[in-house]
Amino acid sequence: MFHNNPLLFKLKKKLSSKTSRIEGIVKSTDKGFGFLEIDSNTSYFIPPTKMKKVMHGDRITALLKIENFREIADPEKLIEPFLTRFVGKIQINQSVVSIIPNYPFLKTGIVCIVSCNLPKHAKTGDWATAILVKHKLISGHHKFLAKLTEYIINKEDFLAPWLVTLAHYQLESQCHELNSSSITFDSSVLRKDLTHLNFITIDSITTRDIDDAVYVESYSQGVFDLIVAIADSTSYIPLSSSLDKYALERSYTNYLPGLTIPMLPLQLSEHKCSLELNRRRPVLACKIRIDKDGSILHNYTYFFLAWIKSKAKLVYEHVSDWLEHTGHWIPESRDTANQLCMLNDIFIIRNSWRKNYALLFQENPEYRFKLSNDFKVLSISLENRRIAHKIIEEVMITANICAAQKLSEKLGFGIYNVHLGFDSTNSEYIAKLLCEYGIVIDSKEIQTLEGFCKLKRFLNNNSYRYLNNRITKSQSFAEIQCIPGPHFSLGLKNYATWTSPIRKYSDMINHRLLKSIVTDTNATRPGIDVLLKINNRRKLLKMAERDIIDWLYIQFFSSEKYQNKIFKAEIVDVFKSGIKVKSLKYGANIFIPASFLHDFHRELFFNHEKGTVYINEKKIYCVSDIIKVKLINVRINTRSLIGKPI
Repeated sequence: MFHNNPLLFKLKKKLSSKTSRIEGIVKSTDKGFGFLEIDSNTSYFIPPTKMKKVMHGDRITALLKIENFREIADPEKLIEPFLTRFVGKIQINQSVVSIIPNYPFLKTGIVCIVSCNLPKHAKTGDWATAILVKHKLISGHHKFLAKLTEYIINKEDFLAPWLVTLAHYQLESQCHELNSSSITFDSSVLRKDLTHLNFITIDSITTRDIDDAVYVESYSQGVFDLIVAIADSTSYIPLSSSLDKYALERSYTNYLPGLTIPMLPLQLSEHKCSLELNRRRPVLACKIRIDKDGSILHNYTYFFLAWIKSKAKLVYEHVSDWLEHTGHWIPESRDTANQLCMLNDIFIIRNSWRKNYALLFQENPEYRFKLSNDFKVLSISLENRRIAHKIIEEVMITANICAAQKLSEKLGFGIYNVHLGFDSTNSEYIAKLLCEYGIVIDSKEIQTLEGFCKLKRFLNNNSYRYLNNRITKSQSFAEIQCIPGPHFSLGLKNYATWTSPIRKYSDMINHRLLKSIVTDTNATRPGIDVLLKINNRRKLLKMAERDIIDWLYIQFFSSEKYQNKIFKAEIVDVFKSGIKVKSLKYGANIFIPASFLHDFHRELFFNHEKGTVYINEKKIYCVSDIIKVKLINVRINTRSLIGKPI
């Protein structure tokens, strides 16, 4: 009866004529339509016909219109495309080549101009890199167009997960070859000859880039002199040389499941610099006096350059077996056995000191992938750190504390690992949350190092799993800076690593600075560009490792024997659309959609901030809860595991 109502028609026409311009990011859906997300609380519908002009992730401006009494966003102008350079699967249809980007919400092939050598054996499904050269929202372009820039690998090649991921993040996939004749050694500095001392190394059985050796002497009853000797890689790498720039570009040795890509050429990392058994090697060393209560007597600590010769190449598992009185391995000599016993004594007193006056690392389980020769996942094992790992970690932390102290005293700059705990907003949230559990703290106090340590010790001593989870979630990220700063997670006033110069460029920088103190020469303060490069590189490596691990989990759980498998899992996060859990046995993340938590979505409430899920206002799930989960779907395209609670 209202179909031809003139007043209704007039109102509809008036609303339709109103437009305004908005800006946001396009979010697509599986059903063809999308949304323009303005902020975390505001989004506008984009109809399927309009979505054809944009891609998921594009930042655009749009006209906000009223159509059929509904607000819609009509894409108008491209501000920043989601795709620039990208990796994807190629499609070959006769003479037409297109590419499907390697993103879950981008499922349509983009026609390509081929500007690289495409192998004759290339076929649909193989991997390549491309750049987007035309976008529909740019004036004069009526289609999306990409340029194929590099063929990566055959889709069936077992190295595809590694090479595709490394190509995506523009990371190197191979070692750098170096002509041995081009390597020169700086012999201009004087070094102490310590080759007669019984230095030992403890590493994994497969380690070849050995960068640290240790030696202990008993100074008096309960007091030790510890010498930490670190491979002097910078004696082969002049500052600002091509090799130095190459090392900065890589910044870190990239450790991936089944594959390691070294920062330095193998001729250096595994030979000339590596502290190999019975080989005379140049080192930067630090002699540290440790008192009977575990404290460092800094007045007696000093750095120096030396020559050493490792007398024993030991393995973590063997040393742990011997110290824990299991297995059959025994040290080859009494000297080596004596060194291990004193190192164990140092670990005990230093670990106790850090527990009382600083903080201990929260121990998280490590999951190891066992791969076949063709890089297939055979098994995934849960490994806890044993005593030998803890001894070496404690010794290196001690050496790094000494480096931070020396750099701060003598130079006032270096490469420091800085972690500032909570900002003001998060500290207020934590104080309010703890108050709900009857724990009264001052939000300003926990922004100080002393207050943060006090809080963490209290929670650790009382096993507050949920609160520890929320506090960790609210902490700021650690980063590197060139001026001294506190490391809240370690409970230290400052912290600077120098013990892995074969594997970390930041440690190479600190080596050079410490050597300048030893030799009384000028020191160069690292520039902001160097810090940015190292920080950015670290993020890329972490993301690459995460992506490859996700890929391997999908391969592992695709096996029929894991279909409908039931796991014990810990809830690790809560979202609007469901919860994420972590398998305790395998370490895999499994997503449980809201529809599997309760039949009626309107009765569900997800509190991401507190990590809780409510059904009809009753708390049902909470982060840190251990639940049983059945694996029901392995989504290969999105590399995600889907489960449901049991």
